[in-house]
Formats: sequence, structure tokens, C-alpha cells
Amino acid sequence: MTTQQLPLPIGKYGAPSFESYYRTEANYEPVVATERCGKGEGDRFLYLWGSSGVGKTHLLLSTCRIAAQRGERVVYIPLKRADKIAPEILQGLETTALIAIDDIDCIAHHQCWEEALLRFYNLVRKSFTRLLLTSSDKPSALNLLLPDLRSRLEWALIYQLQPLNDGQKHAALKLQAEKRGMELSDEVTDFLLRHSARDMHSLSHLLMELERASMAAQRRVTIPFARQILGI
Repeated sequence: MTTQQLPLPIGKYGAPSFESYYRTEANYEPVVATERCGKGEGDRFLYLWGSSGVGKTHLLLSTCRIAAQRGERVVYIPLKRADKIAPEILQGLETTALIAIDDIDCIAHHQCWEEALLRFYNLVRKSFTRLLLTSSDKPSALNLLLPDLRSRLEWALIYQLQPLNDGQKHAALKLQAEKRGMELSDEVTDFLLRHSARDMHSLSHLLMELERASMAAQRRVTIPFARQILGI
């Protein structure tokens, strides 16, 4: 990949991709919009919001991956780590091809960060940079100190990502396992849905744990093996 401001969180099977994101009819438009953003098409400003586990970060990183594969410079800024990142990280980035800022809600009521983002937004507006943002809530509901920052965020094309139902979670887990080269039977998938937290973030993390344990033990993932790993 090209130079990034912060390293993208890439696992053994590479960065998250659109191929491993389970697409539903409800989320079709935001998925298409973010994919086009990665290709340098469509709106320059996108804002994805929704509850934890709906796939905001997955789509953001998938977009970064496409842009980087096209030879563009990608900057990824995870604001869950804002306590370890200075707002000055934004300085000079207004001419970067794609800026991906994850979890905008994490800097609400942080004066320095809000002021830095407002200045950055004003600079990016005058450039050709594409800006992709994620948050737990829509701009109008964020507890921001600066009304002007809220208005800038509302310039973006805004999409709410909808959570998956149980049947869709089942299919999404099977898809993720397939992309990781894992065999996951319907019985094991149903077992995981019954005995773990039901959001996709937790389920995906559990899948990674099972993958590591399976590889270490050189065993297939069966219900007894999953019981052993889950401790139930």
C-alpha cells in the first residue's frame, strides 16, 4: 500500500474488503457509495453512521484498500485513539487523495480536536480530497461544542447503516469464514449465534479467536471445539 499517516489494521488475510462485507438490501446504497469513493467516483464527502457492529470500520477500510491499490495516498485516522493522536496530525493533509476518519463521535466536546477538524474541513472543501467519516450517530445528534463543525459534517452524503437480523448474521459469519479459508458448518454458525454476543463486531472477533485456536491445534472448528474455546 502507499504511504499512510497511520498503519491500517491489516490481519493475516489482508485488509477488510468489500468482498467480505455481507451486503443487504437495506445497506446497498451506502456500500455502493463507499466503493465508488474508493475508486475516485461519486461524492467527495461521505458520512456513515450506525450502532456498533454494523460494519462502519469495515467499509471505511475497504474503501482505503481500493484507493491504495489504485496508487493513491491514503490517510486513516482512528479517533478511538484520539487520546494518543494530536490534532496536528491533520496539518498538511488537505491535498491527500483519500482521508478516512473513523469514530468522529469520540472527539465530541474535545475543543482542540473540534477546532482542528473545522479548519481541516474548510481546507479540504477547496481541494480534490475525498473525505470518508464514520460515527455512532448522525451529525445533528452529536454532542459537539462547535455548531459550525456540525454544519460542515452535514455537507456530506449521509447514510445510516442498518444492523443485520439473525439470518443475515448467520450468512455474514459464513462469508467471513470463507474469506479466511475456514470451514464453518451451519451447525457451528448457529451455535456461535446462540452462545456469544450478537453484534457483528463481537462475532467477527470470536471468529478470529476460533481461527487462531484452530490453526494452533490443527483442528477443524466443531461444536465441541467451539465449546472448549468459549469455555462453556
